[in-house]
Amino acid sequence: MPQGKPVSVPDDGLTTRQRRNRPLLIVHTGPGKGKSTAAFGMALRAWNQGWSIAVYQFVKSAKWRIGEESALRVLGESAEGGPVAWHKMGEGWSWIRRPGTEDDHAANAREGWAQIKRDLAAETHRFYVLDEFTYPLKWGWLDLDDVVETLTSRPGDQHVVITGRDAPDRLVDAADLVTEMGKVKHPMDAGQKGQRGIEW
Repeated sequence: MPQGKPVSVPDDGLTTRQRRNRPLLIVHTGPGKGKSTAAFGMALRAWNQGWSIAVYQFVKSAKWRIGEESALRVLGESAEGGPVAWHKMGEGWSWIRRPGTEDDHAANAREGWAQIKRDLAAETHRFYVLDEFTYPLKWGWLDLDDVVETLTSRPGDQHVVITGRDAPDRLVDAADLVTEMGKVKHPMDAGQKGQRGIEW
């Protein structure tokens, strides 16, 4: 896209302004690092516009201290930009499924999705981050048809960003913007664990 101009303009009956301000469904997927980081960067931009932001984290426990959460909560309370709501929908089950806990985690994921559906229907926020949301989809804990239908028919001008590996094809097809993060190298490949300031 040279100079930020679209390659082609569709014959959809919309004005340039209407097309430019159309709410987006965005997916950050792939094996590389940076999916959530990019989504939170977009949340910062939304905050700066004064938009109400909601973050729903699906694999991070309420006990975990997440740097982006601390920063966005402070910003949300500052009255300089938009308000921020933060929800942790899991108990720290992470990407590895542990025996004996799957039913509880699946129930938490369904409860989280039900809350997102309520918020979208009520147009509670303008910008949503559904962090690591691809995992409950991949594991079959949520109905993919319901998710795609809800997200593509959401009312108003609500933007939604979904992060996580292995995004389902139907979600990718439904999205307006899809970025696949590729991994070239990662310190974990050489046995280094995540570190503060980089991973959290």
